[in-house]
Amino acid sequence: MSVQDTYSGIAALSICEALLLALNDARVLPESEIMSILKDAAATHENAGVDVDDVDPEMHRAVSALINRIIAGGNSVRRT
Repeated sequence: MSVQDTYSGIAALSICEALLLALNDARVLPESEIMSILKDAAATHENAGVDVDDVDPEMHRAVSALINRIIAGGNSVRRT
């Protein structure tokens, strides 16, 4: 993965987290829905390549672990 890809990924993550916070602050989505979105995203990567040969299962595991750290840290939701 190139440095530019890394920067693009970090920017995308920051934008998504900001959007989730804004959706919660504006009461468009409740915290429970935001947590469900994050859990679904983590599960998608946890299960990637289970039934087929995946190009990079290690990457999927790392992405899932990162999303789970975001969930645990509460970065995308201002918890009440």
